[in-house]
Amino acid sequence: MHTNTNGNRNERTGTGKLVLIVAGEASGDLHGGNLVRSMKRIDSSCRFYGIGGRKMREEGVDLIADSADMAVVGLTEVTSKLNMIMKVMSRLKKSLRELKPDMAILIDYPDFNLPLAGSAKKCGVKVFYYISPQVWAWRKGRIGKIKKRSIKWS
Repeated sequence: MHTNTNGNRNERTGTGKLVLIVAGEASGDLHGGNLVRSMKRIDSSCRFYGIGGRKMREEGVDLIADSADMAVVGLTEVTSKLNMIMKVMSRLKKSLRELKPDMAILIDYPDFNLPLAGSAKKCGVKVFYYISPQVWAWRKGRIGKIKKRSIKWS
């Protein structure tokens, strides 16, 4: 069970798939909103919760944090928001254990989503990168993390 930003509690009930979706930036929110809309056209019983912004909220995602509140640029913003970001991560990890969503859809936001993907995999939750984190020459290690924590296609 988790509590959304409006204080409502959602339990892991119903017949539809439960999907954790995380977009940490405005561009990810736009793509996430479009993805949620498309997925609901295919299966209207799907339920979504996670992190996003206005677009994802408009599509019915139960946001436990707004991505605008988590956006950071520079060291001073990181230190001022670190406590809040860690609390959100803790809530998501708890939801993975308690709600056991059918899948986690992660949109870019690598410094948050890669550790979250590891936790999801440990809980047996399938991980999909809708938009994979960028892999720069000096961050080649991300390739291994992404491969290790993503679902394998047969």
